[in-house]
Amino acid sequence: MVEREEHLLEVFENLHRMRNECSCSIFSECGLSDITVKQIAYLKVIDEQGDVTFSRLAEITRNSKPTITEMINKFVRMECVYRESCPSDGRILYIRLTDKGRKIAEAEQNALRRMIERLVHSLDEHEQELLIEILRKVR
Repeated sequence: MVEREEHLLEVFENLHRMRNECSCSIFSECGLSDITVKQIAYLKVIDEQGDVTFSRLAEITRNSKPTITEMINKFVRMECVYRESCPSDGRILYIRLTDKGRKIAEAEQNALRRMIERLVHSLDEHEQELLIEILRKVR
């Protein structure tokens, strides 16, 4: 039993490493190999919210407005976001993702897709079906 658990641990560590490699590859493609998990989370929030203002982002992330302003300024320098004035009220600024920012926000999902591609190329059709069947049992 212990030996089987050790084998499972080894297999899952390998899958985790593979996913991390895929994520790192995406970040490197964006020229941001040193981006933090927290920064990625903020970009994901911006992506999910659509029309998000500085105030709303501060509220969602439970940060002060000055902290959000500093973070957004950094994202602008990283070419991940830009500011856009509201067409009906120029005093309101929306935070928008650039293509680069969107790619980073979606990196986790894309890393999983790349990992699945690697798995598919490593397994024959029968093994793929067996893997799907086994993983569906996990709750």
